[in-house]
Amino acid sequence: MPLALLALAIGAFGIGTTEFVIMGLLPEVAGDFGVSIPTAGLLVTGYALGVVIGAPLMTVLGTKVSRKRMLMLLMGLFIAGNLLSAVAPAFAVMLIGRVVASLAHGAFFGIGSVVAAELVAPDKKAGAIAMMFTGLTVANVVGVPLGTLVGQQVGWRVTFGIVAALGVVGLAGVAKLVPELPRPEGVQLRHELAAFKNAQVLLSMAMTVLGFGGVFAAITYIAPMMTHVAGFADGSVTWLLVLFGLGMVGGNLVGGRFADRALMPMLYVSLGALAVVLALFTLTAHNKIAAAVTIALIGALGFATVPPLQKRVLDQAHGAPTLASAVNIGAFNLGNALSAWLGGIVIAAGFGYTAPNWVGAALAAAALVLAVLSAALERRDGAPGAVVVAGGTPTEQRSAVRH
Repeated sequence: MPLALLALAIGAFGIGTTEFVIMGLLPEVAGDFGVSIPTAGLLVTGYALGVVIGAPLMTVLGTKVSRKRMLMLLMGLFIAGNLLSAVAPAFAVMLIGRVVASLAHGAFFGIGSVVAAELVAPDKKAGAIAMMFTGLTVANVVGVPLGTLVGQQVGWRVTFGIVAALGVVGLAGVAKLVPELPRPEGVQLRHELAAFKNAQVLLSMAMTVLGFGGVFAAITYIAPMMTHVAGFADGSVTWLLVLFGLGMVGGNLVGGRFADRALMPMLYVSLGALAVVLALFTLTAHNKIAAAVTIALIGALGFATVPPLQKRVLDQAHGAPTLASAVNIGAFNLGNALSAWLGGIVIAAGFGYTAPNWVGAALAAAALVLAVLSAALERRDGAPGAVVVAGGTPTEQRSAVRH
């Protein structure tokens, strides 16, 4: 694997840290600005919506810029947003800082996935994508717990200052290590948009929303579930999230490795197992040891779907993959927001703190159904769907997928 992937992973580490660390610092931020916890929660919601909107927006704005230059500009935007959050004199200013930082998120991972795939041989593309996403998963094991600890002990502003510094390291790494890759000749915005006429691209994105949504239906409510149902102390939630993060790291690497060998079978196994484990979580949540093991499994199975889903989008949008890749990153965050909302509904309806697990299981099962449907349509057509590429000529995609 080329060193350029390390630079992308460092950027991903910073982005993953800033996305999730705010959840552990909401009480401190709310106290400093004199707002309620629900109001402070807008810092989470605003970031997620910024990713969904920013992914296509920033990618479109960068269509005339080289991918390396765009990655550098995105890291600069990320640095500016976190610095603004660190020095914000009022809550509204911090919210703006969070949104500014989030605008870089989807496009960085989307463009970064394309760059990572182009740096390696065709049979190593999913592994390269997984290597970049390792930065995001490691952030949940190291960056988020340490950032939360620093924020609680020294001050949350220091945490965001450190995250901005990580962005500077990522920017320097991209500038030094990522090569200037030529953009495909003649590919314009209309060619990127044409990828969304491909039913397989849309099915892949729907799998992303539902599959990853299944994970966050459970994990969003992990604190009340573990303290009220499993009987863990409040302080135990941190190390339970570390277990979740360790599962994410392992699942991401395994998903990348096997997606290069058999992409669709990898999706069948990971989505099917995820649905089963989430359903079982309604039972294992009542036992501390079983709950801890289940949390790690949810992280592993959830992130085992990330490299194959991202590669699936790249394969199906062959010839003009950048915008589709970025929008798929937004789909992950859309899944997070959708599942958190549905999980809150079933809890408010009086079904208990374990009810979101059933929501998650249903979402993962629905993603599995879409995966089977996608493969069936592909077999019926005899090849991946055609997309319009440079010059408006229909080109049949070559699939790296083995069924």
